[in-house]
Amino acid sequence: MRNSPGPLLRRAMAGVLCLAALAAPVCAEAAVHAPSTAPPAAEARRLPFTERYRATQHGGIVRAANISLTCRATGTRAAASCPAVRAGGKGINGDFDMFYVDVDRDPNTYNSSSAAVRLPEGSQVTYARLYWGGNLRVGEQKPPKDNGRVLVAEPGGTYKALLADTLVGHRVTHGADAYQASADVTKLVRESGSGLYTVAQINAAMGRSTAGAWGGWTLVVAYENPDRPLRHLSLWDGFDALNSRPPQEIRLGGLRLPRNGTGRAGLVAYDGDRGRTGDSFTVSTGRDSNTVLAGPAGPRDDVLNSTISEAGAPTPERVPSYANTLGYDSDVFELGNALRDGGDHLAFRLVSQRDAAWAGALFVDVDARQ
Repeated sequence: MRNSPGPLLRRAMAGVLCLAALAAPVCAEAAVHAPSTAPPAAEARRLPFTERYRATQHGGIVRAANISLTCRATGTRAAASCPAVRAGGKGINGDFDMFYVDVDRDPNTYNSSSAAVRLPEGSQVTYARLYWGGNLRVGEQKPPKDNGRVLVAEPGGTYKALLADTLVGHRVTHGADAYQASADVTKLVRESGSGLYTVAQINAAMGRSTAGAWGGWTLVVAYENPDRPLRHLSLWDGFDALNSRPPQEIRLGGLRLPRNGTGRAGLVAYDGDRGRTGDSFTVSTGRDSNTVLAGPAGPRDDVLNSTISEAGAPTPERVPSYANTLGYDSDVFELGNALRDGGDHLAFRLVSQRDAAWAGALFVDVDARQ
């Protein structure tokens, strides 16, 4: 097994910690190049969803995402089905001995994966945020002290240590020890632009248990571009179990939505299992309208189906690029008919009947009335 993350992170530490409540203004741009010895952010069992960023501008939102664990393809009967599951077959993380994805050829990292940010030519990044999370309790138990630390490398660059700049969501329940952390990386992405970003040292446990091993990351990037339509852009985040009552609902007000407009919504969630129905994602613009959203790779009653997908567009490059992500969802949905009547708000509702599944982030990118 490769080195634990602690020594490497301490040697490479280059993040700045900015503690703030989620409802407070966003911290200053992440100074990932500045030296710091600050500890990881404080943790909370439940973080209500709160708006992190909003803008109305010519432009849009793109995202890159990938996993930090997958099934192990050797040694057991279940391993025989691992390649088929990676290719998109049914299977859940609790059925497998899960092991780290590690693509960087760096002996000092024990997990790493890459994914591409694709910005339209002529774009200027206005905001970027990296989310990461995992399960700490599987065949092994990972200490939570490193939940708020991660390594990130821009296209063609070297690793920079990054610290969470806000409260970390962390909850132990139903056999899982789950968390999500995040940090502002606007400066890094603005300077680096499009290309493959690599994220390493996500604190997640490997092994096998009923709760299953899972972990991954999503980089959300808002941009301005004069050649693009005028859009409402919004990014929300939090950390909460999805079987809570009442269901998780996020309401965006103060919008000017044209009739028959276009738009997309992106969702980051944890511990969704392919083939286990009972979870749905809906949006409405008024009392009488309610549209059920579904991605290109899953039914409407299994929205948390272990995918990294993008409706209406090719999914950006990922390394590795497994179709079944075994417990990690980062999906982009077309809003389609939900916008046919226009309006002044959007209300999203995410429901799950699972014992243990968590929502982490939601972004919205919709046409604005001129």
